[in-house]
Amino acid sequence: MNFKWILPLAMASALTACDSGSETNTEDTMSSEDNFEYKVERFADIAILRYQVEGFEKLTPKQRMLVYHLNEAGLSGRDIIYSTNYRHNLAIRGALEAIIRNYEGDRNSSQWESFHTYAKRVWFASGIHHHYSNAKFEPGFSREYLDELLAATNQSLSEEALKAIFDPEYDKKKVSKDPGSDVLLASAVNFYDPDITAAEAKAFYAAKGETIDSLRPISLGLNSKLVRLPDGSLEEQVYHVGGLYSEAIEQVAHHLSEAAKYAENEAQAKALRLLVEYYKTGDLETWDAYNVAWVEATEGDIDYINGFVEVYNDPLGMRGSYETIVQIRDFEASKRMARVSEEAQWFEDNSPIMDEHKKSNVVGITYNIVTVAGEAGDASPSTPIGVNLPNANWIRSQHGSKSVSLGNIEHAYEKASGTGFVNEFAFSSEERERAIKYGDIAGKLHTALHEVIGHASGQLNPGVTKDKLENYGSTIEEARADLVALYYLMDEHLIEMGLVESLEAGKAEYDNYIRNGLMIQLRRLNPGEDIEEDHMRNRQLVALWAYEMGKDENVIEKKVVDGKTYFVINDYAKLRELFGAQLREIQRITSEGDFAAAQELVEQYGVKVDRELHAEVLRRAEALDQAPYSGFVNPILTPVMENGQMVDVELNYADDFTEQMLYYSEKYGFLSK
Repeated sequence: MNFKWILPLAMASALTACDSGSETNTEDTMSSEDNFEYKVERFADIAILRYQVEGFEKLTPKQRMLVYHLNEAGLSGRDIIYSTNYRHNLAIRGALEAIIRNYEGDRNSSQWESFHTYAKRVWFASGIHHHYSNAKFEPGFSREYLDELLAATNQSLSEEALKAIFDPEYDKKKVSKDPGSDVLLASAVNFYDPDITAAEAKAFYAAKGETIDSLRPISLGLNSKLVRLPDGSLEEQVYHVGGLYSEAIEQVAHHLSEAAKYAENEAQAKALRLLVEYYKTGDLETWDAYNVAWVEATEGDIDYINGFVEVYNDPLGMRGSYETIVQIRDFEASKRMARVSEEAQWFEDNSPIMDEHKKSNVVGITYNIVTVAGEAGDASPSTPIGVNLPNANWIRSQHGSKSVSLGNIEHAYEKASGTGFVNEFAFSSEERERAIKYGDIAGKLHTALHEVIGHASGQLNPGVTKDKLENYGSTIEEARADLVALYYLMDEHLIEMGLVESLEAGKAEYDNYIRNGLMIQLRRLNPGEDIEEDHMRNRQLVALWAYEMGKDENVIEKKVVDGKTYFVINDYAKLRELFGAQLREIQRITSEGDFAAAQELVEQYGVKVDRELHAEVLRRAEALDQAPYSGFVNPILTPVMENGQMVDVELNYADDFTEQMLYYSEKYGFLSK
């Protein structure tokens, strides 16, 4: 599970966005901390940043070559995320890119600017639907103008693809979780043929589920598309060499095989070889064997995430999106935070959840702060800042899990941000001062506790699988992990562990979480929209439930001063009790697979938006002129060759988003050539 987009909203130092109008750094080599330019550009609702890869030069040439091949493997599968996000994405992207490369007409007109912005939004979201809201982009230019551009560059698009661009009602949502509709028919995501219903898909997998081991269940549907055959029956098209997406997967497997040659130890090499075997066969038991081997490979400086991992993009919560992150361990930072994983059993034993839902023996949890060296697929350009894997509960229970915080990503957000949102939405000077003093450590601890303890805590009842909560599963899981973090952020034990000097840090994070959950995150919605994205639903669910449940005791008070709304915490200790009570119920829902309770909780607290409050937030946020979303260009890794052999790798920094996206499509467009 990834902790995606949460830190930029949650940290007191307002890691929500970057200022507009930043200058682009034209340096291609690593700069000093004082000179490194984090901001690249701003367009639409997005800021593009860069991240530093400090320590790359300290690796051995062999380690750098391992990083290179892991990164090449990740980028080689980049086309897959475009295809799984929507069936017309690759064709549309190809036409947009050909126009940008070859158009010789006027590139200074307002229509061209709108066209180029649309293309950049498509790159950022890996498709024509917003990466966060799932709503389809409005093109901002006319059909006639696109026809002119296509004709001028000898390109064409099908009528259906053109309809996808210009008809606002056609395939308007990538992922729909509206309980009043068939979530598959209402979703444009390309995990299912467009005419397959949710009932049909559930029946298909219910039949398959009868044949699998209930104690060690494979992740049904994780790496396949469900299609309808001519006779009306359903069949899986599995992603593997020789199967669906073979052209890209062959390249992924090739570079993973090369990476294994540079592995730092045999455990690391074994895991890589199993991952290659999985890509060759598509066998989900091999995927599980790989995850066990990967969890147990804990030595070395280099690690990675690679596969069809997170299921947020599937309305039924089954199919994984392609994702890769290449990581270099930050030993000093990891050492400082090691106590979190070392005391995992203490956290489990002292949790407010029911005893029968606690793990009696928390095993194999590792936690590291890492430096990202490259990302691709669902992790790029919009990246998580924390990850806890694997997702299979039986592997986590029996073999453990790995948690990472992406330290240089968090640092880049922090360096590129300001304090505007804290100043605007915090009620008092005391609240603002607390945010400035403790917000950084509070945010980092929230990430660590969410990933290391939250996702690794609790257990499912026998016979319950993670897909029982269907389209509410991801929201509930993220809420569960957030509540674990929130509950312990106000625990004296963190002081005893040496992680904070005062519970004022916990108060700072409580302030931020309530502000963001009830107000600031609403700036990401257009007027009239409800909340559909899982992390946003999770935050509002947690914050609004606590606000409503604490009304009688005025735990959180809504104050309006000079037309501005604030939510002020009056009793932090009582709020912690409310978070504990909510955690107990959400763990029960998770452990028992209680779909009805999950649906009621999410729909009641996580979906609907106060329209007047939303309008106010939009007005106040607009005045701050900060992009609601941010993401990254990646560093450039270049082989150093001698006599036709790679002997080392150089790292440089990209400074142009369009240039990098065009280069990626040219070099790694294995499904679109």
